[in-house]
Amino acid sequence: NMSYDSASLTTPDIMWLGLRPSDLNKYDLPEQCRLDMTENDIKTGKELMTEDFIKKNPKWMKELEIMVKTKKKAEIQALSSFGFQYITEEYLPRKLKEGDWI
Repeated sequence: NMSYDSASLTTPDIMWLGLRPSDLNKYDLPEQCRLDMTENDIKTGKELMTEDFIKKNPKWMKELEIMVKTKKKAEIQALSSFGFQYITEEYLPRKLKEGDWI
C-alpha cells in the first residue's frame, strides 16, 4: 500500500484523451462495442462523482454522469472494430487536432 506517499504520486494536470462515454455516440460506436456496466462499475462511477477532483472538473463530472445514467462503457480496443489502424491513424490524430481532451 503506497497511500502514505500518495501526495507525491498525484498528477494534478492530468488530461483525459482516451475514449470517453460521450464518444460512444460521437464516434457512432456500434452496439456490440458498448459494454454493460457491472453493479461494481456503477458503484465506482458514483463514488468518483463524490471526489473533489471530479467535482472541480465539470467536464469529467458530465462524462461520469453519462456513464452512470446509460450504464454503458467501452474500452479503447472497441475502436478496432473500425479497423486495426483506426485508433492510431484516425481516432487519436483527430482528437489531438481538435484538442478533444478534458
